[in-house]
Amino acid sequence: MTQIEREWDCGDPQKRLEWASATTETLRVLEGKWKIIILCQLFAAKGPLRFSDLERLIDGVNQKMLIQQLRQLEQDGIVLRTVFAQVPPRVEYELTEMGYALGPSMQALIEWAEMRRSRLSQNGSSPAEGQV
Repeated sequence: MTQIEREWDCGDPQKRLEWASATTETLRVLEGKWKIIILCQLFAAKGPLRFSDLERLIDGVNQKMLIQQLRQLEQDGIVLRTVFAQVPPRVEYELTEMGYALGPSMQALIEWAEMRRSRLSQNGSSPAEGQV
């Protein structure tokens, strides 16, 4: 996948609205308490993970919520769900091409969060509870 360069000093107000809309749409796809954590686990695994592995790796998530968040990621084309016809049933999840395409954006968000934390700590502040 190619990286798209943006001309941020674009003088076209309509283009800036399109960029804002695209960013908002992306954030809506990723919103949810567990989606980013699921994606981080799948990126770190570098391959498919069984449902039980995800459940074990994600502290505090319940089965119902994990299933719901995985289904939404699957519907959005970010995660692929594979069911193996065996007893007991085995279900694996992995990133799709679209999911892997989020990698550079996720890395940029991580770097931004680390920069923000560093600046807040230098100023004697700290992020609010549950925030980065």
